[in-house]
Amino acid sequence: MFDIVVFASGRGSNFAALLAAQNRGDLPIRIRALLSDKAKAAALDIARSADIPAIALSPRDYPDRLSFDRAMFARAAEFHPDLIALTGYMRVIDSAVIEQWRGKVVNIHPSLLPKYPGLQTHQRALDAGDAQHGASVHFVTAELDGGPVIAQIELAIQAGDSAENLAARLLPLEHRLLIATLDLIARGSIAFSADGVTLDGRPQRVPLQFNESGTLQVT
Repeated sequence: MFDIVVFASGRGSNFAALLAAQNRGDLPIRIRALLSDKAKAAALDIARSADIPAIALSPRDYPDRLSFDRAMFARAAEFHPDLIALTGYMRVIDSAVIEQWRGKVVNIHPSLLPKYPGLQTHQRALDAGDAQHGASVHFVTAELDGGPVIAQIELAIQAGDSAENLAARLLPLEHRLLIATLDLIARGSIAFSADGVTLDGRPQRVPLQFNESGTLQVT
């Protein structure tokens, strides 16, 4: 079984989607723990209700970001994960810690990277007059939202969209993208190498695209 530890800072909707897919047998994974930097994150309650270890650490208890990140990843390591999935984890991780976990951490980000790394992605897409918005799953590196992109899903921006309703329309697509991507990683089709993302052992130069049939394909 492919073991995963999930990091989340908020409501945990992506975590809940992964958990549901695992329980349905749609994902060959085992979620070993949920870690958060927020003691009141709703994601922790979802984990507890599923009898999954739910661990919260406070950055205020550590002298600096590096110390906190080392503590978070040390707790994650106790569960011997094959992968750590950042799902709405709202902290930038110190580069020294990420380097130790290179190729074993993925993040889901609400934009079509490399567009709009960081925050307020929905409003930034609207302000730019984009016709398409979307989400990306990428391997995490020291550069903020700059690691190799594995897969993306697109969403057409509609007249009258606000940042709030654009985010709401995108969220269920994020869930589908994350599940499909982790499925390929867990099955060994997607991996991280010196070439970036590999698909079945071959370098994948452009992100996989989520299609209407619900699968990821090479474009």
